[in-house]
Amino acid sequence: MQHKFKSAILAASLIMASGLSMAELRLGLDTAPYPPFSQTNTDGELEGWEIEIGNALCAAMKEECVWVPIAWDGIIPALVGKKIDAIVASMSITEERMKTISFSDKYYNTPAAFVAPKTSDIDGSAESVKGKIIGVQVSTTHQNYTEANYPMADSIKTYQAFDEHNQDLLSGRIDAVVGDSLAMAPFLESDEGQAFEIKTMLSDTAIFGAGAGAGLRKEDNELREKFNAAIKEIRDNGTYAEISKKYFNFDIYGE
Repeated sequence: MQHKFKSAILAASLIMASGLSMAELRLGLDTAPYPPFSQTNTDGELEGWEIEIGNALCAAMKEECVWVPIAWDGIIPALVGKKIDAIVASMSITEERMKTISFSDKYYNTPAAFVAPKTSDIDGSAESVKGKIIGVQVSTTHQNYTEANYPMADSIKTYQAFDEHNQDLLSGRIDAVVGDSLAMAPFLESDEGQAFEIKTMLSDTAIFGAGAGAGLRKEDNELREKFNAAIKEIRDNGTYAEISKKYFNFDIYGE
């Protein structure tokens, strides 16, 4: 499986470099691990809830798909530049992003969380972060929210990968993290994460959007409709619930 995955990525790179088209639908995902949504196991295989959902959507669309890892801050340019055909990487549907790309209907929605040490007096309010350092993943709605709502923070430190700010939180280099509540769960449930907690959930539809959807080029109307139909199909036929119950004990689709 590892050889097959590496071969597929190599083939994608060679074909993209030559300017030729390829039969597969190229799904872009973040290079950094984002459990329980996507990560690479010890055998070099991609796994996680979003990987399984993406594969199910491809099956429903009757498309052959290949996953193409891309650094998060370059993933929208890769889509616009036609290096990939869709972004399936927990990307929130926001008005700001829709100035550049379009989205399918949402396929899940979870709130953002403000995480800090249990012993900290930081409670997620603007006043409580005065003089503190907050960590966020770069080019995310969490960065946008933090910059808009915590002007009194000493600084906002950005990270390329989601797990990097958790490590700095552990080491005391930052005082708090703003991130997806579900993505933070594995860290909070781990032995090392027992000293930390969610201080408050964060809600702002204007910034966080209405959920995560597949990012698409604006002109790809037919592909967008195929994604929408596939999302509805796997929700209706039980595939979505069957995959989700392996990872969550609640309906990640949201309201």
